Amino acid sequence: MDACDTRTRAYKNGKTFDQCKEIAQSVSSQLAKKIEQTGVVSWTEILETSDHDELVYKLTLKYLRQDGYNIGDWKTPQVTKSTA
Repeated sequence: MDACDTRTRAYKNGKTFDQCKEIAQSVSSQLAKKIEQTGVVSWTEILETSDHDELVYKLTLKYLRQDGYNIGDWKTPQVTKSTA
């Protein structure tokens, strides 16, 4: 039964989901500073910053969206400051 417990399941490099969340929050705060300076960050740069870890990458995009950034779509794969 404990095989489905997200706190103990290992993701890439043996990290738990909670560790991935912490890493993603750290990465998103770093990228938010860069977005404020340059105005844009590409999805490719986010993937590289997250060390090609898909879970951290997706969580980073989630946290950037929660912070009010426009995370784009498949036509514009970049994160920008929200215009609203």
